[in-house]
Amino acid sequence: MDRLKKRADFLRAARGIRRVTPSLTLETCTGPDDSLVIRVGFTASRKVGNAVVRNRAKRRLREAAAAVLPLSGRAGNDYVLVARPGTLTRPFPDLREDLAAALEAAHLKLDSAKGRS
Repeated sequence: MDRLKKRADFLRAARGIRRVTPSLTLETCTGPDDSLVIRVGFTASRKVGNAVVRNRAKRRLREAAAAVLPLSGRAGNDYVLVARPGTLTRPFPDLREDLAAALEAAHLKLDSAKGRS
């Protein structure tokens, strides 16, 4: 997995498919080129809390992504995980389940969008 670091990549993902769960928001789109790499980015706004709280939320998201994306992610897609207030209080197994469910729903939406094109 590669990391998204440029603002343009985050904005492109924000224009893609979005799925919201109690603990996170998943934004996804197909990658800009034909690479077979999963790229992922993490963000947390000030609504989540101060810097210490936001960093903790992003650490939890990174661990959940490391556990779920190699199994459920699709090569060539970009994923942005946005922290929500529930990111900090949700038990970690539930956080992983939320991410897996959001990925499945987003992939179904991507597949149906490809079918219409």
